[in-house]
Amino acid sequence: MSPEQPYVNLYQANRDSLIAVSPKVMNTLRDEAINVFAQKGFPSRKVEAYRYIDVPQAFEGKDSYAMPQPTLPLSAAQQGVITLNDEVLLNKYYAKAADNEDAITALNTAFSHECICIHLGKNQVLDRPIELTDMFASEEDQMEHKRILIVLEEGASASIMLRYAANNKTHILTTQVVEVFVGDNARLELYELEETHTSFTRFNNVYLQLGRYANVKHNNITLFNGLTRNTIKATLAGEFSEVTLNGCVMADKSQVVDNNTLIRHEVPNCTSHELYKYVVDEQSVGAFAGKVYVAEGAQKTVSEEVNQNICASDDARMYTQPMLEIYADDVKCSHGSTVGKLDDMALFYMRQRGIPLAEARMLLMQAFVGQVIDEIPIAPLRDRLHIMIEQRLKGELDKCVGCARCK
Repeated sequence: MSPEQPYVNLYQANRDSLIAVSPKVMNTLRDEAINVFAQKGFPSRKVEAYRYIDVPQAFEGKDSYAMPQPTLPLSAAQQGVITLNDEVLLNKYYAKAADNEDAITALNTAFSHECICIHLGKNQVLDRPIELTDMFASEEDQMEHKRILIVLEEGASASIMLRYAANNKTHILTTQVVEVFVGDNARLELYELEETHTSFTRFNNVYLQLGRYANVKHNNITLFNGLTRNTIKATLAGEFSEVTLNGCVMADKSQVVDNNTLIRHEVPNCTSHELYKYVVDEQSVGAFAGKVYVAEGAQKTVSEEVNQNICASDDARMYTQPMLEIYADDVKCSHGSTVGKLDDMALFYMRQRGIPLAEARMLLMQAFVGQVIDEIPIAPLRDRLHIMIEQRLKGELDKCVGCARCK
């Protein structure tokens, strides 16, 4: 039996139940999606975009499907902004940015039965950020599929935090597809924060579509996890649009974090910025592959891509692959990547002043990733994340038993 067949069988067994509780537009795409998934199969390491993780192994044994009840926390201020299964929005936008070229997206489209919709009308501005927390608490080996649709009409503005959390008994594989449409002159700050567990497996695909003069800042922060694969695809489809992709990864133990980004400049006069920073320690593995694509005719493109990484132990591994693919001649594009270790001279300097090695290492790692956090314009969120990173590093520091590395 192929690795995909258990999931095809699972779909067939649950198809009627899914259709019974789902909006019509989601149901019309299911059969096609599962057929695409069965045909394509799980991407192997031979697929360039998935060369750093073993996808079939990640899905192995996770073919017990859970269809959770809809849970949508709505505050009074968010009523009318966040809805569940808004059929008007779904009919217009659902699966319009997320394509079935990616097998994980196809699998998610086949199984998703609900969609959280965040919608801001023309010129609507939210004066406070929205935070949605997905709290996983199951102790069973199972699979869940999530769908989120974010639409900002012309001139709208919002800050949105998507937080993923899990207790330390959770054994879940989850796929999530987030589709984002930002209209002309609209502004969006989108934050994704993962605080799950080493037994947690998460595949997260984010699709961003930008209109004319649109501005999007996407911040992807991984503090605790097991195996995480983030795919971010941003399409600048309107002139004078601008996108910023920033990422911060703290990994240790046997954690795996794979971020794969694609920025498509489809029209002239657009700008993109990208900064991803990793700290990988112990036996953890980090991977970053970022491509900037400049289409023919997309003149006056400005793009800068930077990936900087620290391997804090001899056993940690970091793979990095920044890429440019350019079909226009009047552009200003650059990309770069570095992988190194903690600065021995800085550690020596700090130890000479009475700072223990373990604490000195923590301070250097905190300062290294701090640049990404400092880019966040919302002061309370920025301060909160600095504290969370400090607590995350101190938590590991408190567990130190005096290994050879810290003596």
